[in-house]
Amino acid sequence: MESNIKRQLREIPAVHQFIHDEQLLAWIHEHQISERILTDVVKETVDSIRRQLLNQQLDTISYNIILDQIKLKLLKSQQANLKSLINGTGIILHTNLGRAVLAQEAIDQMIDVAKGYSNLEYQIDQGARGSRHDHVEDLICRLTGAEAAMVVNNNAAAVYLILREIAKGREVIVSRGQLVEIGGSFRVSEIMYESGAILREVGTTNKTHLRDYEQAIHEETALLLKVHTSNFTIRGFTQTVEVDELASLGAKHGIPVYEDLGSGVIYDLKKHGIGEEPVIHDSLHRGADIVSFSGDKLLGGPQVGVIAGQKAWIDRLKANQLARVLRVDKVTLAALEATLRLYLDPEQAAQKIPALRDMLISTEELRKRAEKIKQQLSHFDIHICETENEVGGGSMPDIMLPSIALEIHHERDPAHVVERKLRMGNPAVIGRITRDVCLLDVRTIQDEEIPLLVQALNENLR
Repeated sequence: MESNIKRQLREIPAVHQFIHDEQLLAWIHEHQISERILTDVVKETVDSIRRQLLNQQLDTISYNIILDQIKLKLLKSQQANLKSLINGTGIILHTNLGRAVLAQEAIDQMIDVAKGYSNLEYQIDQGARGSRHDHVEDLICRLTGAEAAMVVNNNAAAVYLILREIAKGREVIVSRGQLVEIGGSFRVSEIMYESGAILREVGTTNKTHLRDYEQAIHEETALLLKVHTSNFTIRGFTQTVEVDELASLGAKHGIPVYEDLGSGVIYDLKKHGIGEEPVIHDSLHRGADIVSFSGDKLLGGPQVGVIAGQKAWIDRLKANQLARVLRVDKVTLAALEATLRLYLDPEQAAQKIPALRDMLISTEELRKRAEKIKQQLSHFDIHICETENEVGGGSMPDIMLPSIALEIHHERDPAHVVERKLRMGNPAVIGRITRDVCLLDVRTIQDEEIPLLVQALNENLR
């Protein structure tokens, strides 16, 4: 075996043979691939072949086998790493797949702002320097009832900035049952530690009373914090303190109340019987001095952290040096502004913001979509079935939306092979496996994606 490996290693063609291969050079010119990257790709491929032989992961080699691998690597080098795909999981706010899909209005405004110069920090009417906050602040205030608002790059940054500015070196009182962990193992307690604020836990995991907060207040208390547990629920013998109760307590002691709302709801989904998510306007109306929430979850916009509340506190946050570190760019602001404008007409928002539209769509409409796809794939063994899925993105953890999916059966390939073939295609189609069957949930497959989906199944499963 050892002598065979040594023989194969000696038979690996030299790098210069590939670099000067006339057919390969003609091929890269045909595919508009620069010669500059050819040498690096050839070296990487030859090194990879050598390692595979040494690790006994490759049985045979030939010039053509190596040449094919070089071509494959060259083609991949020309493709973007971040690219669009078809979400067949049914999870609307899939964190790994980019969370909320943007409304067409947001996409159009992003392109318009990105392709040239803009008034990002310029007041056209005054001919003077302006603030990037101005483009969305009035809209946020109008929609939430806040006195002032600002935007940072995500809600974790919003939490950090608020704690750093208002409570650095002082205590923040929070219920033990609200010390949540969000995606990527980021914890409220750890963010608080990094901000310089001092955590003061009160109550128990399942029960916290107003008296627990009051007994913990002293001269070093800077903030009363309420964290909405948007990514988990506790049921049974439970007790939490509502924001209006905290607001009364805070007013009594001259301490501000901050509610981290997490997902961020402007459109009230409760009227459609979907979840019990608090609406941002209600939190401020009930007395919270400051609130923060995400832009790319239930709001259905780009990734941002929105901070809204009393002007005195927002002005302090804007003046903090970290506000520049955490600020968002012009394209993000363009997408957020366009998304917020849709909310000025709630019915328009429900129809045009994909996150809302996909949550509110009926199973009857989903079944029609599934039938439309199946009709174009009559040569495949596809069944339509009922299923259910989560909203995703750490939102509404106890809500399962009824949905419709396509069961993809293959005469030879088991479910995991079908799932992989679709995932590795172009475009990639991401499904899920349930009861040894590959499912494509049509809730997150848009009508305009159907031709691409049909093409992907034809190319990868035939």
